[in-house]
Amino acid sequence: MLTLSQKLTQQLKLLPQQIQYQKLLQLNNLSLELRIKNELDMNPLLEELPIEEVSLEQTKEDGETGEDAVEISQDEEYSFEDFLNDNVEGYKAQSYTDTEEQIDIPAPDTLTLKEHLISQLRMLNLSDEQFRLGEEIIGNIDEDGYLITNLEDIRKDLELFEHIVISSEDAERILREIQHFEPLGIASRTLQECLLIQIEEKVIDPVQRELLVSILTEAYDDFTQKRYEVLQEKFQITRDQLREVLNLIQHLNPKPGEGQIISSDLNQITPDLIVEKVDDRFVVYLNEKNIPPLRISSSYEAYLEQKKRRAKSRSEREAKKFLKEKLDSAKWFIDAINQRKITMLRIMNAIVEKQREFFEYGEKYLRPMIYRDIAEPLHLDISTISRVVNGKYVQSPAGIHELKYFFSEGLETDSGVEISNKNVRIRIQEIIAAENKDKPLTDDKIADILNKEGIKIARRTVAKYREQLGLPVAKLRREL
Repeated sequence: MLTLSQKLTQQLKLLPQQIQYQKLLQLNNLSLELRIKNELDMNPLLEELPIEEVSLEQTKEDGETGEDAVEISQDEEYSFEDFLNDNVEGYKAQSYTDTEEQIDIPAPDTLTLKEHLISQLRMLNLSDEQFRLGEEIIGNIDEDGYLITNLEDIRKDLELFEHIVISSEDAERILREIQHFEPLGIASRTLQECLLIQIEEKVIDPVQRELLVSILTEAYDDFTQKRYEVLQEKFQITRDQLREVLNLIQHLNPKPGEGQIISSDLNQITPDLIVEKVDDRFVVYLNEKNIPPLRISSSYEAYLEQKKRRAKSRSEREAKKFLKEKLDSAKWFIDAINQRKITMLRIMNAIVEKQREFFEYGEKYLRPMIYRDIAEPLHLDISTISRVVNGKYVQSPAGIHELKYFFSEGLETDSGVEISNKNVRIRIQEIIAAENKDKPLTDDKIADILNKEGIKIARRTVAKYREQLGLPVAKLRREL
């Protein structure tokens, strides 16, 4: 017997402008530049603020508060009077400041890696939509040269936020094209994929190529675990033959993005945030050198007559609707940019407050800290902290660090003081570097050494940290 019933449930539904803010929040400087450029191309009511009109009244101290957040309105209506107003409060994005113009960050003489990749992307015969996907792929490559965002997520985000529809097959094809750019293997998703792409292009004996591909596709785990006898038996090859192909693999590049600055300035990472010490305090501000300030377009004359009369024809109504949608979109976008700035400054200031000793004295003074330690006092979601810290860098007197670096769990010492697990990992790396390679130390022995040094740690924790460092177990560290 069928029955009808009602059930009341609560469901959180994000508005488009809230989603847009969250997406902008997770972008680093380069990706934000590309996103702004695309928005300027798509929305005729959005324009860059001319440099002669940029306000020079702000100072770095503006970055210290971040309390006056520009909230993204949820259902606010905008009129054509707003549209015609050049000076609507809150709808000009942050501008350059006189002090920021003095930031001593050297510009590359030629190209960064990502600019180098974009220049190669322009040489492909792509539609505007396909080129936009390529830009997003390149914007999601990490410093080692790997694609850090799922390709399907990139494709779906473009469809959701920019109405760009590209099939999964086309997305894979474009990614494949980029992976064969210089440096070869860039934008790979795994080390296995990276090595296979390089082997495709490498000038080697066809028989050796076939063997290499077979090892990396059919016996990848045996290869990474150095099970050489298993490989010999599986592929019916001698030890010398195996040695030859392994030597070829060792000459491939496992990190195609590492050190790939196409410039005379080495190790150039453009920081998203700057921390400077002024007298006895640390000042935080955004590096906005390449982020253009935005405003609603000042070219309103062509629309003024349309505003004065009631739209009668269908085409007039459609034009008016189009302008209203573009006006709302432009204001939402500028709001989201401003909110992004405020949130990033608040979070970075909180990090500096928690990690002051690190900024004063260096990495050995890094304190244990988790996302909740920042989220709770700022009344933010942990997911917001995650979006801000991932893939973004800060330049400070202590060097340039990814924001994720400042977050780590703690371990207790005999004295009752907690130390960061990052410091413990550094110590494990030091112990392994100094070990006798004929008799490498097991995880148990490393744990014993650390416990004698006053760090309370179990063998399984040593194993976890060793794996995070990319160091193999003792038997695989043994040198013949």
